Amino acid sequence: MGLIFSCIASIFETIGAALMAIVNGIGSVIQAIIAGIVALFNIIISCLTCGSMGRRSTAGTTTSMV
Repeated sequence: MGLIFSCIASIFETIGAALMAIVNGIGSVIQAIIAGIVALFNIIISCLTCGSMGRRSTAGTTTSMV
């Protein structure tokens, strides 16, 4: 009796592991798609702002040669 229960339990564990692998794969694909979309928007915004977004102004950082 214990042998049958052990076999059935291992079958359910294997099915559960396979389902979790599928879910993790789908999650990874969705994460990659979202990262690609974010990168695309970053490129578009950088292009529209001539790449000046996030840069510091260097007007006040001159050094003296004295």
